[in-house]
Amino acid sequence: MSRHRTLRTKVRRGIAGWPITIIGFVALLVLGWFGWQWIGDVVDQRAAVQAGDCNEGPAALKVAATPSVADAVRKVAQAWSAQRPVVYDHCISVEVLSSDSEVVLEGLTNVWDEEKLGTRPHAWITDSAVWANRLAAQRQSMIGSPPESIATSPVVLAMPQEAADAVQAGPGFRWTDLTTMASTGWDRFGKAGWGAFEIAMPDPAVNPGTAMALQAALAGAGPEPTGPVTADLLAQEPVKQAMAKLVAARPEQTTTSTWQAMAALAANPAVGSVGFSAVPAFEVDLYRHNTGAEDNRPAPATPLAGVAAQGVTPVADFPFTALSGEWVNEAQARAAQAFRTFLKAPEQRATLAAAGLRVEGVTERPSPAPGVAWAEVTDQLKPADAAATQQVTGAWATADNGQVVTVLVDTSQTMGEDGGGGRTRLDWVREALAGQVNRAVSGSVGLWEFGTGAGGDEAYRELVPTGSVGAQRQSLLDAVGRLKPRGETRPFEALVAAYEDVLADYRDGKRNRIVVITDGGADGDLSPADAKGRLEGLKVAGKDVGISVVVLGSGADGPGLFQDITKAFGGGTVSVVEDGSGVDAALGQVLAGR
Repeated sequence: MSRHRTLRTKVRRGIAGWPITIIGFVALLVLGWFGWQWIGDVVDQRAAVQAGDCNEGPAALKVAATPSVADAVRKVAQAWSAQRPVVYDHCISVEVLSSDSEVVLEGLTNVWDEEKLGTRPHAWITDSAVWANRLAAQRQSMIGSPPESIATSPVVLAMPQEAADAVQAGPGFRWTDLTTMASTGWDRFGKAGWGAFEIAMPDPAVNPGTAMALQAALAGAGPEPTGPVTADLLAQEPVKQAMAKLVAARPEQTTTSTWQAMAALAANPAVGSVGFSAVPAFEVDLYRHNTGAEDNRPAPATPLAGVAAQGVTPVADFPFTALSGEWVNEAQARAAQAFRTFLKAPEQRATLAAAGLRVEGVTERPSPAPGVAWAEVTDQLKPADAAATQQVTGAWATADNGQVVTVLVDTSQTMGEDGGGGRTRLDWVREALAGQVNRAVSGSVGLWEFGTGAGGDEAYRELVPTGSVGAQRQSLLDAVGRLKPRGETRPFEALVAAYEDVLADYRDGKRNRIVVITDGGADGDLSPADAKGRLEGLKVAGKDVGISVVVLGSGADGPGLFQDITKAFGGGTVSVVEDGSGVDAALGQVLAGR
C-alpha cells in the first residue's frame, strides 16, 4: 500500500512534455502573427508616406509664434517635418510664422485680413498666458485645448551696465519696490547724484513684460506677495494705492514698446539720458536684443544688463494653444496636439534652450550671452487667471485718468434669461460693472441703459452722467444695482444718442470711449447700416470716439450687427462671451484696449 501511494504521488508530480510543446508552438504562432501584423502596419504607413498619398491627402498646419520663440519653433517644425508625420490619415506639413501676439489677437477677435496676414493659424504660441487669457475673454470658443507651456523666461530689469552694477552692489530690488524706487531715487543705491530712478512701463495691454511686472508689484501690496492677483485683491485700498503710485511714477519720456525702450537705453547708456533708467523685459528678449537676433538687427555696441529681482519673480510661460474654429479641420486639430507633444521631446527642448529660453530638464545656456546672468529663480509669482489678467490692464488704463468711458447696458427682456451658473445675464453684468467701479482708481465713467420702457417714450436713458469715478462711485454702484430687464432691445438708437452726448462733452487729451454690453439682436426702426450712417454724419475732426461691444452668448447676432461700426470708430472691438461668467474679463479687456 505504501508503495502504491508512493507511485501515485510520483505520477501526479510528473508533467508530460507534449502539452508544453504544443502550447509553446501555439504561442509562437500567435506572437508571430501579431509581430507580422505590426511590421505590416509600419511598412504600410511608411509606404503611404513615401508614396505621398496618405489616404486623405496632405494637410498644412499653420502655427503663429511670437518672435521671441519663432526661430526655435521653426527649427523644431523642420525636424518634425523631416519625419514625414501622418496624422488622421493626412501627410502634415508645418508652417511657422513669426507674428506679434497683439496682431494675432486682433485678427482672431475681429476680422482676419488674409491679404495681409495669410490664412488664419491653427495653433498659437505666445510669450505669456496673458494673450491666451485675452483670447479666452473675447472668444472662449476659439480655445481648442487648454494652453500648455513649452518653455519659460523670467522677467528681469534691463538697464545699462553702469546702472546695473550700482543696483547689484547695493541692496538690490524686489518687484514690490517699484512703488518706492521712484521716490527714493538713486540715493537708495548710493548714487544720489544720479537723481530719480525712473522705470519705463510701456502699455501693459501690449507689453507682457510690463503686465507681469505690474502683477508682481500689486501682489506685493497685498497679504500674499507670491500671488496670484485676483479681482478682490484689486479692490483693496492698499493695492489701489500701489496702482496709483505706479501710474504717477511713470517717466514723462517713455516708449510704446519694451523693444523700443531697450534700444533707447543701449544707444544712450549714460544714466538718465533718455528719461528713464530701466525697463522690465523677458530674459529671452534681452538675450535676443543683445545678440542681434531680433529681426536680424545688428547687436548693440553696448549690451544691456539684466538684473534679476530678489524674492518673487514673474515668469513668462510661452503657452502653446491649439485653436478651434470653422477654419480648423480634424486633421489640423490633431496635428496641433501632435506637434505640441513633439516640441516637448528632449531633443526639441534643447533647441528651445539654445534660443535663450528656459526648458525643463535642460541646464545648458547659450554662450556667449552678453548681459544675461541666467540667475536662478527661487520664488515664482503665481499668475493671475484670465479675468484678473484683463482687470489689471483695465485698471492701469483707467488709473492714469486718461479714459472717459460711457457704458451702455442692454436691459431688454432677454437679459433676464439664464446667463449660466443659475444666474441671469443681467446678474452677471451687474456684478462685472460693480467690480470695475470698485477697482477703478481714477478716470471718468458714465452709465446708460437701453430697452423699451427704460426712459418713458425713449428706448434709452442716462442713469449717471459721465464724470469722475472717484466723485460718483456710490452713485454708479446704486445705478448698477437698479438695472432690471424690460421690453425690447434698441441698441442703435441709444448708441447714436450716447455718441452725440460724448461729442458734446468731449475731453481733449483723453481717450473718449463708448462700451456697449448686450445679448445681441436689435428691434426698432434703426438698422445697423442706418446707425453707422448716422454716426459717420456726426463725426467731428479731432474728436475720436472709440466704440466697443461685449456680446453675451456665442449664438447671438451681436458680432455681425456691430462689426462694421466698431471697425469704423476708434478701432473698437466686438467681444463674445459664451455665458455671463465671462463678462468681467471681457469688460476688463475692452477697457485695457488702446
